[in-house]
Amino acid sequence: MTSQVMAACDAGARIVAMSSPAHSLRQPGARDPFGLHLRHWRQRRRMSQLDLANEAEISTRHLSYVETGRATPSREMVLRLAERLEVPLRERNALLVAAGFAPMYRQRGLDDPALAAARRAVDLVLKGHEPHPALAVDRHWQLVAANAIVPLLMAGAAPELLQPPINVLRLSLHPQGLAGRIANLAQWRAHLLERLQQQIAATGDAVLQSLHDELAAYPVGDAGHAATAGGGELASVVVPFQLRTDAGVLSFISTTTIFGTPVDVTLQELAVESFFPADAATAQALAAMAA
Repeated sequence: MTSQVMAACDAGARIVAMSSPAHSLRQPGARDPFGLHLRHWRQRRRMSQLDLANEAEISTRHLSYVETGRATPSREMVLRLAERLEVPLRERNALLVAAGFAPMYRQRGLDDPALAAARRAVDLVLKGHEPHPALAVDRHWQLVAANAIVPLLMAGAAPELLQPPINVLRLSLHPQGLAGRIANLAQWRAHLLERLQQQIAATGDAVLQSLHDELAAYPVGDAGHAATAGGGELASVVVPFQLRTDAGVLSFISTTTIFGTPVDVTLQELAVESFFPADAATAQALAAMAA
């Protein structure tokens, strides 16, 4: 697994967004021809036919023929183009199907015996991070697993927001979730929405777009526009997460951990969000909570 520290504008922990806004490009359907899928991803990545042809080491003419349906790509060509376009594994399966081939990448549940080693790795990361909070989420930010500290910080949220499947972004920004307790709500909200927008741009996921629209419509409130509580120099380096608790304001910086070489859809879409104390007071409070 590889780890990346999230800076003020997280570059998209799963995939680097190299595209135009997601709403400007219609996601092709299952019945659409391969050429339409290919053009969609090429335009999303802001690549010309010449750019992609050079990357894939094919002629521009042949690429044009593939996009227009005048030429049929081989399975190897589909995979090569998908790799050059950094298409997520789930969508690579869609490309293969559109070209007339069987899907290549399986999507297993984390309880599948084939993913036992990966699940142990996730559990090890979560447990090993205590007494600091850490959680695992899927591609739609649904909670997959969490260590023992996370429920302590979720306490007080509306019961309906804590019913599985828990969406951690909705829980964070919903007025009846954690939003009222986030000391730097406006800053943290802007960070989460920007990160979500980058993920949408990279994947074209309609569910994520709907989630973004929902979260963006939540009221911020006067408290959300207040100055950052004790951000200091930290706020000029990373976007902190500052949560009001009975133990005072806890301040965190966060990292995202992903699997480095996944060939399973579930593993590629899984991320572990780990929160580290940004000051000594937070570290002491967390140690006391875990005691």
